[in-house]
Amino acid sequence: MLNPWRLSLLSRLDTLGTVRAVAKAANLSASSVSQQLAVLEAETRTQLLERTGRRVRLTPAGLMLARRARAILDHMDTVEAELRGLGEAPAGLVRLGAFQSAIHTIAVPAVTRLARSHPQLDIELLELEPHVSMPALRVGDADVIVTTTDFVEQPLGPDIDLVPLATDPIVLVVPPGHPAAGRGPADLAAYASEPWAFDIPQSYMANLATRLCREAGFEPRVVARFSNYMMTLQHVEAGLAIALLPGLAVDKRYRVATRELATPVNRSITAAIRRGSAPRAAVDLVLEAIRSHPELPL
Repeated sequence: MLNPWRLSLLSRLDTLGTVRAVAKAANLSASSVSQQLAVLEAETRTQLLERTGRRVRLTPAGLMLARRARAILDHMDTVEAELRGLGEAPAGLVRLGAFQSAIHTIAVPAVTRLARSHPQLDIELLELEPHVSMPALRVGDADVIVTTTDFVEQPLGPDIDLVPLATDPIVLVVPPGHPAAGRGPADLAAYASEPWAFDIPQSYMANLATRLCREAGFEPRVVARFSNYMMTLQHVEAGLAIALLPGLAVDKRYRVATRELATPVNRSITAAIRRGSAPRAAVDLVLEAIRSHPELPL
């Protein structure tokens, strides 16, 4: 009999590419992951992995089983949810992943509404930036994600269904007393000598802001890096830096000014689910709650 836990590890290996990455995602040691995959090979009496130097890769049989494993695990989740909610309204656990600025503007309001209308529904809210949310969706660590396919090199295939939600502009954020406050669209080249607050390295917004500054002809002088947009806004409010942020990230509680860019840059906010998974009323309910948000910037 196939072991769901080992199937999950095999599916993660297909998505993440290395045993080390699978071990990190599953909070295991690399040797434990290798041992479990070896047991799966013994259980199936099939060679699922082959070594290429220090790395392993899936054989054709391993690739086939890894792709089927996701559908098997999704079906098990569906059966469990149906048993829990038999004869009742949609129930069970739905894992909703969203990037930072969508957490408080999109995800939390949707979860709040569902908590009132469907208290039997369990929603686990996960903060997942776009570069990690798609892999999490594919391996089953998330059931629904709010992400963006703009500016991020994420392969999209027939296994993913995308649901457009909104359009969000990237804006220049400056202190309220800054000479740039209150003017028209901003030409980034005019801010080459300014101190900048950036997101942490290799994150979605850090990569985007770096690219936009370089396209404007300068290397930004980064004086602060934060993993939280609220801290970035606080830093800008104090007059210590300026920043590039998504419009949704600019919390009105902070005294900052925003300007559109002279060359507009927008990101498309999108919900995504796995296409191959069995239908789940609970997942559909969460997706509809996200889509019906009354304040999305269309």
